[in-house]
Amino acid sequence: MWKYSAPVVIFALLILMFVKGLDPERDVNALPSPFLGKPAPQFELPSLTDPSKTVSNANFGDGMALVNVWATWCVGCRQEHDFLLQLAESGSIQMFGLNWRDNQVEAQRWLQELGDPYVDTAYDEDGRAGINWGVYGAPETFLVGPDGTVLYKHLGPLNRPLWEKHFVPHLESAGKIQ
Repeated sequence: MWKYSAPVVIFALLILMFVKGLDPERDVNALPSPFLGKPAPQFELPSLTDPSKTVSNANFGDGMALVNVWATWCVGCRQEHDFLLQLAESGSIQMFGLNWRDNQVEAQRWLQELGDPYVDTAYDEDGRAGINWGVYGAPETFLVGPDGTVLYKHLGPLNRPLWEKHFVPHLESAGKIQ
């Protein structure tokens, strides 16, 4: 009897997994980050625009900070760039770039031609800092709280609806947006 019911049970489990994967409420961009609710990984890298300076967690100060991982080879990074410029212009949050595994000259040219939304950009040529942050790919955006804790991580291009839905509630709860 068991040899006949085992395929039925296995098939039923596969159907349940398939249905769960099609759940419209599931956030396909949500990948767990081991740093949510924990201190952001420490880093100190040369500045992309001025290699004689360094960029590190100390630059975040005691305010909220957005850390945006990007690269010139990243199609999604180009998609989100105009929104990042708008966000920077609004002054609602200080934004830092992490140029990840990229060509320094091309990245500098990108910011000169398309505009620079960042307070500063760390140049992570070998990708080690990105690995320490748990980066899966570009673009990724991290919201870091005033105490240096990672509050939220978004994978993929950022836009206004995603900003309003996922980031603004954290800023409101911290009293940074009314």
